[in-house]
Amino acid sequence: MRDRGRTGVVAAVSALGLTAALGGCGLTGDSGGVTLRLVAADYGDSESNSSQKYWDKLVEAYEAEHPGVTVDVTVYSWSDVDAKVKEMVDAGKAPDMAQIGAYADYAAKGLLYEADELLSIPVQADFVAQFADAGQVKSVQYGIPFASSTRLLFYNKTLFQKAGLDAPKTWKELAADAEALKAQGVKYPYALPLGPEEAQAETMQWLLSGGGGYTDNASGTYSIDSAENVATFNWLKNDLVGKGLTGPVAPGKLNRAAAFSAFADGDVGMLNGHPSLMQTAAKKGVKFGMVPMPGVDGPSKVSMGVADWMMAFKENGHADEVGDFLDFVYDKQNVLDFSREYNLLPVTNSASTVMTAADEDADLKPFLEELPLSELYPVGRTSWAAISADVKKRIGGTVAAGGSPSAILGQLQLAATRAESAE
Repeated sequence: MRDRGRTGVVAAVSALGLTAALGGCGLTGDSGGVTLRLVAADYGDSESNSSQKYWDKLVEAYEAEHPGVTVDVTVYSWSDVDAKVKEMVDAGKAPDMAQIGAYADYAAKGLLYEADELLSIPVQADFVAQFADAGQVKSVQYGIPFASSTRLLFYNKTLFQKAGLDAPKTWKELAADAEALKAQGVKYPYALPLGPEEAQAETMQWLLSGGGGYTDNASGTYSIDSAENVATFNWLKNDLVGKGLTGPVAPGKLNRAAAFSAFADGDVGMLNGHPSLMQTAAKKGVKFGMVPMPGVDGPSKVSMGVADWMMAFKENGHADEVGDFLDFVYDKQNVLDFSREYNLLPVTNSASTVMTAADEDADLKPFLEELPLSELYPVGRTSWAAISADVKKRIGGTVAAGGSPSAILGQLQLAATRAESAE
């Protein structure tokens, strides 16, 4: 185990930004040295800004300071990276580190190092509190937050000005704005992507704005069919979808990527979006505004937060070398570089403080302001992966013609209760 009082964190000199993935592969000895293998996800949208470039530059800087350590990074797309890591683990060839979307299954099987077996105290203390907490399983942190995001309501300023509208603060105002946009011929007055790509995110944003959520804050148990959640989806079904205010594609068949693309094409009045949508829309010349998600009586007091995770597998050993490299990864400048390159929010307090004050990060300030108020998926539960998949499959039916929000949320709750009992 490392000396957890160590404070010598090497300053990093990477020039690219950290995007949502840390690469990795397995661990081997090489001529008396150590090779750490890292598998990471790709946050870039083209070869020119692939995360592989970020990691290559970061590793070059690290290896120059640590001649006895080689770091071999492999980057995969988000559609492949989780499966690749699982294949490696199942084959008994786990990477030393992986940056993927979930960690709880591996932690529950005893495959991961605890965070305090790896990271120095200053690095551990620098993580934003709710992300560090979300990385815990039974009060022990295994998941190390890597990149984060929150959601805001985006609206098309041109369409709103044409219709004489102000940004909504309540559900009632949102529905009224959507009615006015529909009267102006807007294709998607409010885009509601409840398709299988990322329905769990749109769902959570609406549940939080209605005073509910996936879990009960008091008991910590799943509460998918709570009275608040049922009321939220009844409102969506009756006051938005049922009145033809969500566009020509049924919400259960509309995916997030398609909704974002339609917004960038100027066909959407409003939708929930994360920071990457700013760049996509700006490239197409769309003038947009961003406000907190409307709630029942005013702006939502809680927004949805998302974090991607770094983890280290015990199979190959070398906790000291892995920990030293991760201390380097989480150096303030490296976190800033990564966050700025990919329009993501930092998971450390030191980088968040810099970005909040920097003029170059002004576009991200609304998201940074929402970060302390955000609530994350229940990622510390091994059941969450299955529950999330179930939500993606079923939730669109709640707002479909003939669909019953209370019945479908009840089915999801039953499945969640069974999965929770099996943990």
